[in-house]
Amino acid sequence: MLTTAQASDAQDSPALDLLIVGAGFAGLYMLHLARQQGLRALAIDAAPSVGGTWYANRYPGARVDIQSMEYSFGFDEPLQQQWHWSERYAGQPELLRYANHVAERFGLRDGIALSTRMLGGAYDAAAAQWQVDGLGPDGSRRHWRARFLVMATGPLSAPNRPSFPGLASFDGPVLHSADWPLAPVDFSGQRVGVIGTGSSGIQLIPLLAEQAAQLTVFQRTPAYAVPAHNGPLEAAYEARTKADYAGFRARNRAMRTGFGSDLPPGPGSALDASAAEREASFEARWRIGGFSLLSAYADIMVSAPANALVADFVRRQIRAAVHDPATAELLCPQHTIGCKRLCVDSGYYATFNRPNVRLVDIASAPIEAITASGLTLADGQQHRLDSLVLATGFDAITGTLLRLDLRGRDGLRLGEHWAAGPRNHLGLMVAGFPNLFVVGGPGCPAAFVNNMVSIEQQVQWISRCLADLTAAGRHCIEPTPEAEAQWLAKVNSAAQATLFLSCNSWYLGANVPGKPRQFMPLVGGFAAYSALCDEVAQQGYPGFKLS
Repeated sequence: MLTTAQASDAQDSPALDLLIVGAGFAGLYMLHLARQQGLRALAIDAAPSVGGTWYANRYPGARVDIQSMEYSFGFDEPLQQQWHWSERYAGQPELLRYANHVAERFGLRDGIALSTRMLGGAYDAAAAQWQVDGLGPDGSRRHWRARFLVMATGPLSAPNRPSFPGLASFDGPVLHSADWPLAPVDFSGQRVGVIGTGSSGIQLIPLLAEQAAQLTVFQRTPAYAVPAHNGPLEAAYEARTKADYAGFRARNRAMRTGFGSDLPPGPGSALDASAAEREASFEARWRIGGFSLLSAYADIMVSAPANALVADFVRRQIRAAVHDPATAELLCPQHTIGCKRLCVDSGYYATFNRPNVRLVDIASAPIEAITASGLTLADGQQHRLDSLVLATGFDAITGTLLRLDLRGRDGLRLGEHWAAGPRNHLGLMVAGFPNLFVVGGPGCPAAFVNNMVSIEQQVQWISRCLADLTAAGRHCIEPTPEAEAQWLAKVNSAAQATLFLSCNSWYLGANVPGKPRQFMPLVGGFAAYSALCDEVAQQGYPGFKLS
């Protein structure tokens, strides 16, 4: 929050009905619906462009892992009919163009303040307003007053920056996948090191290998990756989908994942099928590509023996793709498939057949220090590097929220309320923080579903809630502590009934040192969650205090 002296210099904007933090897809849609309701709304974003994660994640190979025609807005029929995706899985540049197109098409530009950063916000109970402080494009202090505050900052927006000893001493450039330079980076003739083999690492490593003289990949935990089989969007598929886009969207919303209705989950147990039947099912889905492999049978994420069958299938694919047996074994994960985010790749495993690519196991010999000329491992190995790429992902789901100074009733800090791990009700609102809404935060299924479908559902629920409050003459809504505790128990029990807790993952916050270990997303599926949220609204918001 601002000091008294700083506040005196702040530019105070007129009071708003709604302040939206974030101008990615969630922020854009929230602004659009707010304007349709006649609300005075403003969206702010620290970036100089709309697009959110698709502006920030511009590293080579950045690409969506859900098919483009599903990972797009469905709320406007002319928009989805007229927009043409060039690829089956859209790349970052095309997704950013789409975000800008949405901003232009719906006339949102004049309601967005870019290069404008939120610093903190406090709820003023007497005025029933949020008082929010920030910085404008020129570094000047800004102050906003709003009845409602919507955090549309996204679950993957706070880069996880490792604190390796000596990192600041490295002589060459240090690049982070979530904060890539705007100008193209040329690695030609260089010795490049990549730390991290999660989704971003798996996407960028094949492209860096095409440029670098020598690429060294430092892997702590191998990841399961399934092929994307990406390519130009098939005209026949596009025409068929657009002929019944509304029906296609409805069928997807009925799916647990919010996508994939054209290849629904297989019935029954993997253990009941014969070996030949299982192999045929896995092979068919491998050829199709994408996440469908994990839905080949209904029990893959709840039965360890069933899961092991799929994991073994993927390991056999890795061994077949990678020529060197020792490298292939290092690339073979041994943990439960799906307990960490499954990756969708384009040529990742084949990249290790290149003569200029080397895989280094840092599980057995961790990184001891970064030096001016490279890095040193615990076993004494030294690797000389010209450039270093950190593909270390995000402080997921809660990272951005907790890096802000958010204070609710009586000065309660969000960091204090969440000291033991995040808690809220419906994954949307936090007890003690009136009129604060979170999109894509903890306690909702966004991490496991089509995020665009999740965004539309949550933003529509918020919009309905604001309309219901206005109609009832109410000014304030917040969940009760009891409802919050019950929702946390629901999130925990749902996870405990699955295999998601069987390994360390960013779902648990395990990738960030010192972060409380708590399973943050809601398991159970989009359709069930959406129906429950609708039921709460229809019943007059039980579990919430309206005043």
